[in-house]
Amino acid sequence: MDDQRILALYDRQLRRAAPPDGPGHRVERDGPVVRQTGPTADSWNAVVWSALDAGTADAAIARQVAYYAGLGRTVEWKLYSHDTPADLGERLVAAGFEPGAPETLMAADVHRLPAGPPAPDGITLRAVTDEAGLDLAVAVHEQAFGTSGARWREAMRAGLAERPGVYHITLAMDGDRPVSAARLELYPGTDFAGLWGGGTVPGHRGRGIYRALIAHRARIAAARGHRYLQVDASPDSRPILRRLGFTPLATTTPYLRQA
Repeated sequence: MDDQRILALYDRQLRRAAPPDGPGHRVERDGPVVRQTGPTADSWNAVVWSALDAGTADAAIARQVAYYAGLGRTVEWKLYSHDTPADLGERLVAAGFEPGAPETLMAADVHRLPAGPPAPDGITLRAVTDEAGLDLAVAVHEQAFGTSGARWREAMRAGLAERPGVYHITLAMDGDRPVSAARLELYPGTDFAGLWGGGTVPGHRGRGIYRALIAHRARIAAARGHRYLQVDASPDSRPILRRLGFTPLATTTPYLRQA
């Protein structure tokens, strides 16, 4: 792929022209800043795009701080390695933001990904469509990541109910036991679909389940007319994604300012 062209397309379609994260979410433009504001305090509130320089950055940051402080909301500034100015991260820290763990923005052309692999022997893939499926997906999340899945469950329930056809959750089952779960979000009107989640419980890792879930979601995205898959890859998943044909485009770091 032409990495710079794909990164520019990603910036244009999913950042500068960011689609709302769900019903009730507002995409707002404040001069050179694009932000997303949710309907409740628990919603994702974030700055998703900025075009700043050394002379405009501090004032733009201060406006976003004041805006979300006035709403009593926690806000994330999603910073990418090619954003300007080069010291934007330092300026965010000075304004009270705390950096999280960096991830790698990766992308792949769905038509150039390997056709397989199939699910390993004994593993079946199942779409989540009801509360029972959500229970199983949450169980996977809690075992895979060691954290409560309560908030994640509400987000998944809302996604399935409010965005049918564009929000997909897939379970990998070993018999009656859920052993992995992953999410696909289609972005209508864009070339992209997003891969999210992908947690596998201990004891079932290293068997190719994660790769099978990627291939499964790639087929869904291609069938719906999306050309590229994008993912914010953790250090653990990045080597697997590279082997499957994903290309690193940038580094992304969440900077969080608490309410």
